[in-house]
Amino acid sequence: MNKFSFFSIKNSKDFLQSSLAVFRFQAKNNSVYREFINYLHIDIDAVNSINDIPFLPISFFKTHKILSDSKDIQQTFFSSGTTGTNLSKHLVTDLSIYKKSFRKGFQHFYGNIEDYTILALLPNYLERKGSSLVYMVSDLIKKSNKKESGFYLNDLDALAEKLIRLDKKGEKILLIGVSFALLDLIETYQFQLKNTIIMETGGMKGKRKEIIRTELHQLLSAGFGVSKIHSEYGMTELLSQAYSTGNGIFKTPPWMQIIIRDTEDALTILPHHKTGGINVIDLANSNSCSFIATQDLGKTFENNTFEILGRFDNSDIRGCNLMVV
Repeated sequence: MNKFSFFSIKNSKDFLQSSLAVFRFQAKNNSVYREFINYLHIDIDAVNSINDIPFLPISFFKTHKILSDSKDIQQTFFSSGTTGTNLSKHLVTDLSIYKKSFRKGFQHFYGNIEDYTILALLPNYLERKGSSLVYMVSDLIKKSNKKESGFYLNDLDALAEKLIRLDKKGEKILLIGVSFALLDLIETYQFQLKNTIIMETGGMKGKRKEIIRTELHQLLSAGFGVSKIHSEYGMTELLSQAYSTGNGIFKTPPWMQIIIRDTEDALTILPHHKTGGINVIDLANSNSCSFIATQDLGKTFENNTFEILGRFDNSDIRGCNLMVV
């Protein structure tokens, strides 16, 4: 199995074939996943559709080593967490897959990275080690090849000055930030930006009271003077991201898919427009587990789009701002 083959997926038939191939590989080579499948008394050979594939609860990344090969671990990504204990760990044996995934994913939704100046306001992620988000954004900053691109920790004055200056010059800017830091910025400054994409990556991380995404976007739209707010949906346990270009409706790249499970029966898959638990197929997770049952709640729509509606609990999953359904 070519490690990059799933990046060539063109249609649902390709996705099904790739998903089944990855499933059989991981069911054979991932001891934790195999034990989970056996516990459910699922016959691996009888799995012939996506709805038959069992999804590993995301909590296993906190308690087990989730690996589908025996190669050396190149990088361990850790969840941010709010308690500092029992963090999720994603053991990555091939960083080239992650790089290709987030680079192709960004290009799929936003075009050439070199067209953008990337400004990153991710203080809580920068303050710890092992953030997959910082790894991704750091690479995108380098790939943008713009001298003005960079991270900002707490210097909001310098960020505001640069943002206003570059936007007035007509530069194409992407400001990606964690929700509480973006709110901090607009409480000090008011902007009227015309050439800037504002992208929130979710979560207050204990810095502020959680608010629903629609309220957050209204505040950010008014503060930055933009008509819509973009969002990124990703997590430590994934190597791909979904993006929303506004209105809280997300879309996945071709090698990623969202499926909704019944909250009362995890093996039952729900149709479009029904609220349930979010299952993620991320074929870039070929070296760990590509089939993950998250603790997020949401619903899917046609054309591979979905909405995040909440969480089962206060778990530390990046990309969701609504705690109450």
